[in-house]
Amino acid sequence: MSLFDLKLQEIHTQLKAKQITVSDLVNESYTRIGQVDGKVKAFLKLDEENARTTAATLDEQLDKSESRGLLFGLPIGIKDNIVTEGVTTTCASQFLRNFNPVYDATVVSKLKDAQAVSIGKLNMDEFAMGGSNENSSFQITYNPWNTEYVPGGSSGGSAAAVAAGEVYFSLGSDTGGSIRQPAAYCGIVGLKPTYGLVSRFGLVAFASSLDQIGPLTKNVEDSAYLLQTIAGHDPKDSTSANVDIPDYISALSGDVKGLRIALPKEYMGEGIDPAVRESVLSALKVLESLGAVVEEVSLPHSEYAVATYYLLASSEASSNLARFDGVRYGVRADNPKNLLDLYHRSRSEGFGPEVKRRIMLGTYALSSGYYDAYYLKAQKVRTLIKQDFDNVFENYDVVIGPTAPTTAFKVGSQVNDPLTMYLNDILTIPVNLAGVPAISVPCGFADGLPIGLQIIGKALSEATILRVAHTFEQHTDFHKQRPQL
Repeated sequence: MSLFDLKLQEIHTQLKAKQITVSDLVNESYTRIGQVDGKVKAFLKLDEENARTTAATLDEQLDKSESRGLLFGLPIGIKDNIVTEGVTTTCASQFLRNFNPVYDATVVSKLKDAQAVSIGKLNMDEFAMGGSNENSSFQITYNPWNTEYVPGGSSGGSAAAVAAGEVYFSLGSDTGGSIRQPAAYCGIVGLKPTYGLVSRFGLVAFASSLDQIGPLTKNVEDSAYLLQTIAGHDPKDSTSANVDIPDYISALSGDVKGLRIALPKEYMGEGIDPAVRESVLSALKVLESLGAVVEEVSLPHSEYAVATYYLLASSEASSNLARFDGVRYGVRADNPKNLLDLYHRSRSEGFGPEVKRRIMLGTYALSSGYYDAYYLKAQKVRTLIKQDFDNVFENYDVVIGPTAPTTAFKVGSQVNDPLTMYLNDILTIPVNLAGVPAISVPCGFADGLPIGLQIIGKALSEATILRVAHTFEQHTDFHKQRPQL
């Protein structure tokens, strides 16, 4: 039995009793990585020397009575678009292959304060653009449940590392489903917090009005612990919400009696795999048996979400990625003829095809003559999508549906079909456009691959969606299943 199969509280108890040490936990992580990461390829960079030094320091505290952090000694992986001081942060792009940050992202500082141990940086789609992890410029990450299949994206490395037992939990980022979709594909828990609840300072920007950092964990309780650590106002982030942070752990009451659940008919219609639909309906019956009320509703503007998202996200990406020009940091073309040639060759050589595709789409949408027709129109539709959620949340506590329309697909099967790839995010994108929180939890299997249940709440209602997810988890055992690598 792996130490990572223990609950967080059980690890705390064993550490306190000195039955295990932090070095044991870190050894567990690196041993497991040595055993399986050749198949999974979740990690881009290991930070073993620093991790073992940190573990030794924390072991010395086991003999002292001083207070310990919430995540004391627990190994964690960091998605490679979250900057880490002294450890390369590449965004899985050749453009940043030599970028060595001189500061930590706020979430990384919070993890250090909580005395978690960073194991290394995790693979992703380049600059978080993709839904399969096939867009990384370094390597493809594979699904631990079946290595012929993708783990999802863009936080595929973060999800695969947790599912494969390489780290206790990980951090990812979610712009249009990039935490929840890979969590669903890999059979773990993925939480996208309310926009602004977790600081984005130190997150390499893709689409600034949509990006959000969040946890990927084995169970809902661990998600609550990790969110408790990273949530909170940050003066370094102008979009950070200055709100009181509730006790997410105590919210896990296991009670959903009287809870009103909305089931959008648009989330269960055409394109949803029958096995996924059946698993979601079965999950709703579990919650109904515990006293919740389920009713069908409509989110009428959902059909426009994908088009809206790709216009807005690509436009923001076009603006955000303009800073990568071969002048200030990142790769630089050799022997340019002039400044224009430097820009052209550095960006041509540094960016991969998906990143170039989105920059071109975004630049077009923002260009003179097309701004009103595309970007401004998309912003108006975004408002309509948010209003759909606002209307539903006047009468319901949560919205529930599938996380993804299908289970994971085979590596290489969609990489040359961007439109089909984009549609994999059709159920997660509306949540980012509305800025509300959502969590994905395992709710079944089809052909040996996991299925995810998405629970959506109103803004800043993380405590509610965690309670619902935890209650479902306590009455099923899908989250206890582990892939056999």
